[in-house]
Amino acid sequence: MKRRTWILSALGATGALVVGWGVLPARSRLGSPQAMLPTRGEVALNGWIKIGGDGSVVMAMPRSEMGQGVHTALAMLVAEELDVPLSRVRLEQAGADTIYGNVAMLTASLPFHPLESEGEHKASKVKAGQWLVGKIARELGINATGGSSSVADAWEPLRMAAATARASLLGAAAVRWNVPVQALSVANGVVSHASGKSAHYGELAQAAAGVAPGTFTLKDPKDWKLIGKPVARSDIPAKTNGSAIFGLDVRLPGMLFAAVRLSPMLGGTPGSIDAKAALAMPGVRKLVPLEALGGNSAGFAVVGATTWHARQGAQAVQVTWQQRVQGALDSRGIETQLLAALKSNAGDTFYEKGSVDKAEAAATRTVEASYHAPYLAHATMEPMNCTAQVKDGKVELWAPTQVPQLARAAAAKAAGVDIEKATLHVTLLGGGFGRRLEVDYVAQAVMVAMQCDGLPVQLVWSREEDTTHDFYRPMHVATLRAAINAQGQVSSLRIKSAGDAISPRWMARALPALSGPFDMPDKTTAEGLFDLPYGFANQHMSHVATRMGVPVGFWRSVGHSHNAFFSESFVDELAFETRQDPLALRRTLLKDAPRYLAVLDLAAKKAQWGSPLPPGRARGIALHESFGSIVAEVAEVSLQGGKPRVHRVVCAIDCGTVVNPDTVAQQMESAVVFGLTAALYGRIDIYDGVVQQNNFPSYPMLTLAETPVVQTWVVPSTRAPAGVGEPGVPPVAPAVAGALFSLTGQRRRLLPLIA
Repeated sequence: MKRRTWILSALGATGALVVGWGVLPARSRLGSPQAMLPTRGEVALNGWIKIGGDGSVVMAMPRSEMGQGVHTALAMLVAEELDVPLSRVRLEQAGADTIYGNVAMLTASLPFHPLESEGEHKASKVKAGQWLVGKIARELGINATGGSSSVADAWEPLRMAAATARASLLGAAAVRWNVPVQALSVANGVVSHASGKSAHYGELAQAAAGVAPGTFTLKDPKDWKLIGKPVARSDIPAKTNGSAIFGLDVRLPGMLFAAVRLSPMLGGTPGSIDAKAALAMPGVRKLVPLEALGGNSAGFAVVGATTWHARQGAQAVQVTWQQRVQGALDSRGIETQLLAALKSNAGDTFYEKGSVDKAEAAATRTVEASYHAPYLAHATMEPMNCTAQVKDGKVELWAPTQVPQLARAAAAKAAGVDIEKATLHVTLLGGGFGRRLEVDYVAQAVMVAMQCDGLPVQLVWSREEDTTHDFYRPMHVATLRAAINAQGQVSSLRIKSAGDAISPRWMARALPALSGPFDMPDKTTAEGLFDLPYGFANQHMSHVATRMGVPVGFWRSVGHSHNAFFSESFVDELAFETRQDPLALRRTLLKDAPRYLAVLDLAAKKAQWGSPLPPGRARGIALHESFGSIVAEVAEVSLQGGKPRVHRVVCAIDCGTVVNPDTVAQQMESAVVFGLTAALYGRIDIYDGVVQQNNFPSYPMLTLAETPVVQTWVVPSTRAPAGVGEPGVPPVAPAVAGALFSLTGQRRRLLPLIA
């Protein structure tokens, strides 16, 4: 059975077991007014929108703000459809209703080739798969911020919620004034009639709650006043004046602080513990054991009057650590095992076209190369932290998390209470990048709070604990082989990769009830390899999924982050082998993919590809699609002291309809810095079970002086919005590597590029 048929069958069976997907109708995402928090003086019109007595709009915010500007973008959708100033839209944290679940993130996990949406037959197959997974996602209602999906997921339901609210408000005014709805107009939240009658939304809200919206339509794009216009982000003032509340900023009466100390060996446990000296120190209150969570290390937390007291106490504890039962992990040995797996295991076939075997047999020569990518840590600016209070049989949390419902469930489980007894306040996130899709630190905070006599406690990981006990981007290797025929053309492409699958490991940690009985092939392992847009006549892409024991998790742009380096670097190699310019070869291979070609051409044009550069500089180019968006980047590079120096990166992106162009530019700049950091410096080495990098001196970030000029150009589009936060990361490394080859004549097939 072909892989995609099997995976859809498996999803269907899982859905039938869990929610009876075959008999339930598609769940509406508008919700009922009861989904909104009841607040005096405010009237809920559906599950997303409330109207204040002063005419202000309150919107349920289901996504976490971690620097990507989602609080502004989603508010813009509501302000647009309700015709109110953006400043009149206030945000209220969404509850646990399933209408707030992220459907787009789950439907994006389907293993379809992006070009399979073309053609009537192919479109119906994609549509059927998305319908099935979307139906299951609506029933599950998992609220998560990730996969660059926030705007894509909100695009329809949030605008629909605002539009229905607007229709009800207009209907209330029509009844009150006994005039046709068509005779009414709205501007700045005020409903008016030609007779001179007018009322703001607050004056109509109570009556509107009893009016069915009837027939309504979404605004025509030609009438948009906000969408597509640059708008200042609403979260910036508080972040610049210091009033913004991140997880570490939470302060409560009587609050205690806890510092974590985990086994330095991944998967290790404490043996003997002597805490007498630590507990005798001023300000140190107690020691609380911590079990291993999610395959990571066990250890303990020390509670103190301040974070300083807690950390000093934790360091004073005398402890002997024990290696994990299975033996010490070692990244060098893991790399050897992955290379062996490439040779001995057929793996899962993700995509095939034509006959690679025949093309290779008829070829005059073949080109083959192996690529390697290391483990990487997330290194968020704000280390893992959570504030918890367990009192009177209830749990209250303040946490920077990407998965509020899962964090709440983890807290309730740790405290042994029903989930209805757990309350969660989501703070701003000082970086997420996928690390805060995990809830280990939340469970730890609750475990500690249970021992603190009802007082709130803020558990904080040190930078060292955060770096050495992450859920890492997995190490991956790949072998790529191409056949070249007698005419000097590339006639086939074969790609085989190996490395740990993230999704099954995350599911086992976060949603264990849904992690079996199917351990399906994971799209994230092969994304960026099986879904290339290039028109190679014969293709075969497979992946060998491994389980090496290192805790792995989602990392910004996930599999695309390293697979784009593999695939785009190899395309550069093929250009060299066939004596073609890297841009020219890509243009030839994209003759049947006009959207991709348009993005590539825009980046090349704006970067002035082919024009002279100052001596000692070279350009590299890369194109990659991820999270529904197509990005091309041109990197301008020189060598300084034998090390790469990136001077300029020109980006072109087709991300569908743009809500806020300023945010698109900001996210592309962020992605370039993030991706360039990993490309030049990023690596996690594990020797004898111990992660060798533990802080920024050994796990460096790109400095301001090293940061290139980043220029972003957007391809106009009428498609629904696609991802922006992650798609700018994958092309960075191959673009820089291509420039380095032009400068040195040497291929860099191992990340990071600086050894």
